[in-house]
Amino acid sequence: MNITNQPKAVIICLGLASITVLMALGKIEQSAGTGLIGSIVGYGIGNGVKGTAESPPIIGKKIK
Repeated sequence: MNITNQPKAVIICLGLASITVLMALGKIEQSAGTGLIGSIVGYGIGNGVKGTAESPPIIGKKIK
């Protein structure tokens, strides 16, 4: 596996880390945090189609 879309991967990782920290500090409720984490993970797994051009997925097949 290779990271094929590094900017998208960085944004998703920062978002997950931020929500996790906010949940640990008690700034947002656990139910809201888990919903946001689910949304972010779902976006990360999805294709991320933007307009007419598709953006590459975060993780692609390993190139030999």
